[in-house]
Amino acid sequence: MKKLFLICCLFVGLTTAGFSQPRSGPPSDPVQKAKGLQKELKLTDDQTSKIAGIYKESAQQFDKIKAADNGNTNKMLVDVGPLRKATIKKIKSVLTASQSAKYDALLKENKNASLNGGWSDGWG
Repeated sequence: MKKLFLICCLFVGLTTAGFSQPRSGPPSDPVQKAKGLQKELKLTDDQTSKIAGIYKESAQQFDKIKAADNGNTNKMLVDVGPLRKATIKKIKSVLTASQSAKYDALLKENKNASLNGGWSDGWG
């Protein structure tokens, strides 16, 4: 009986510890997002700072959309579409041709991951 009780306590303890770990998801800080792209696409420091500015501007516009739509996710999804496209276009204008091709592959990979239950940062 003691062994069964200890096994149950161990199970509950491990389960609690597992759920208490922070979940790592996409970075929400524009600078961190740009640094993530810097690693993936081998960006220069100048490109990284420009992309961080683009992400910051987009985040501000997203916050305005979120406030205007009062948290209505269906309306937000519709309203964020043009912002996402504009953000991607601005980022591509900073990239070289080979970086742009890699960026397209990342966008496709993130889109497939989000369709399959994975996460996507919403900006590509």
